[in-house]
Parts: sequence; C-alpha cells; structure tokens
Amino acid sequence: MTNMRDEIDEIPRATARLLEGLSPALGEIGTTLRERDPAFVLTVARGSSDHAAAFIKYAIELTAGLAVASVGPSVASIYGAKLSVNNALSFSISQSGQSPDIVAMQQAASDGGALTLSLTNSSNSPFATQSDLAIDIKAGAELGVAATKTYVNSVMAGLMVLAAWKQDDVLKQALHRLPEQLEKAVSIDWTTLGPDVEKGGSLYILGRGPTLAIAHEAALKFKETCNLHAEAYSAAEVLHGPVSLVGSGFPVLGLAARDAAEGSICETADRLSKDGAAVHITSANCRHATKLSFVDTGHPLTDALALVVPFYGFVENLARKRGLDPDRPEKLKKVTETL
Repeated sequence: MTNMRDEIDEIPRATARLLEGLSPALGEIGTTLRERDPAFVLTVARGSSDHAAAFIKYAIELTAGLAVASVGPSVASIYGAKLSVNNALSFSISQSGQSPDIVAMQQAASDGGALTLSLTNSSNSPFATQSDLAIDIKAGAELGVAATKTYVNSVMAGLMVLAAWKQDDVLKQALHRLPEQLEKAVSIDWTTLGPDVEKGGSLYILGRGPTLAIAHEAALKFKETCNLHAEAYSAAEVLHGPVSLVGSGFPVLGLAARDAAEGSICETADRLSKDGAAVHITSANCRHATKLSFVDTGHPLTDALALVVPFYGFVENLARKRGLDPDRPEKLKKVTETL
C-alpha cells in the first residue's frame, strides 16, 4: 500500500469530516456573501488547487450566474501590480497555505477591495489568518506527494459555500449524499484503460464544464505519478487542431458527467473512436467508445466530482505497474513555495 492509495481510500471519510465540521459555519458564511453581493469572482491557486478552483469557477458560473476569472499569482508576487477588484469575491485555494505568491496575490486582492475567502488544509498558515473568511477543508494530513483527498475536499468545500450562499437546497442535499456515493466510487476499477494508455505513451483527456477541470487534474496526475505525457482539452476544442495528432490507437479518456455536456462529449468520443483512436469514456450513451464505470450521484456537480475518485485509483495502480513509486516522484516535493 502506498500513502497515495491510503489517501484515496480515505476520501469518503474526509468528505464526511468536512460536512460535519464546516456545516455549522455555513449559515454565517452564506449570509456574509449575500450581504456583500459580489459582482464577480476571482480565483487564485496553482497546481491541483488551481484545478479545484476551475471546478468551482464552473459551478459558480452555472449556479450563481457570476463571471469568474483566474488571476495569476505572479501579477502580485513578481510584477507588483495593483488590482482594482472592488466588490469582488476572491476565492483562494492552497493546501499548505505557505506559497508566497498565493499569499501575496490574496493580499493584493484584499488591498484592491475584494472580500477574501480561503480554502486550505492548514488553518494556522499565513494564507488562512489573513483571510476575511478562512475555511479549513479538514482533509487531515496528506503524506502522498500527489494531492488526492485535498483536491476532493477543496472542491467539496467550495460547493458547500456556493450552496449556502445561493441557498441551493438541491445542491446541499446532493453534497450530503456524496460521502456514501464516494464509497462506491473508490471501488470502481478502470484498469481496462491501462494497456491503451501504456501503448500510446501520450494521451488526451476530454471534458466540458466541471469535467474539464477534472480532466486537467487527471493530466497532471499522469505526469507526476506515471511519467506519462497527457493533455486536457475541451471536447469541443480538441477538434480545432489537437485532433491532428490523434491517429490509430491514440489513447483518449473522455470524462462525462450526467449533465448538459454529456451528449457533446459522447459525440466527440465516438468521432475519434471511429477514426481509430482508443477512446474510453464515463458514459453509457456512446456508441463506439469503450465505456468506463461511474457513480451516478443524481446531481451534475457531484457527478462530475465523483469521477476523479476512480481515476485516482487507476493512476496510482498504473504508476506501480510501471515500476514507479507515486509517493516519491523523482523531481517533486509535497510543498512547493514559488514566487
């Protein structure tokens, strides 16, 4: 057993801890956000945290109808630019809360007039203590270099805040069902994907909306745990140029949730499959692509988030099969402090 595998298995319990620990504070947080009534939202993050921020971006745009923009931390830490972000909500995510560029960008957003909200697994970090609203994602100690349970809990915390802010009872109920559903997701086996991925040596991962954020997270995990090149694309964007590299046997992973984008992702997956690509997809509606198992959670946002859990199990297994230790990537460390 690796630390990464242990932490994947812990994801259902980690989300349950978050639900129990954060729920009492959500009423006040939701009231604060409604009173401030931000006109737009910023996200500040890097790596897996940035992929969590991208998921939250889509959730806010789809649910709250507010535009969300990702701001590069170097705008503050390297360039020293001052932003005018009055009446904005700055949604910052950092597992460790220690990276100087994230801390600097969050402070710049505050100085520019934004309400700052932080999601972190380190409640005593500078990142948390300088926030207007600091949320401990309660993932517990994560020893694996590759983020897994902290990614899921970061997204989960963001969705809980969104549901409280917009008083979305349907989303609240879906989130309360999620830990039990993730217990099922942990046991899903995607090993049939492995031979095509290993033969290809490089692959595309497709999604749209929230599943595009999962696709970016999956591409990063292939690189950092398996030393495999992977790129994430929108199922629409991949046809605008990247499709030129897709030949016979080229591996493609399609991540589809039960939402309005499922049909378009299936259409692209089937097109690539008919052209000879080795396409695997999380949908029962495709005619030509190979189907992967998934948990249907009953809500499009939690459905998308649940897809990352069987993927994590698959990529951890693939790393070990390739003779690699996912807990000790050669060139990586757990906390990266960048300027």
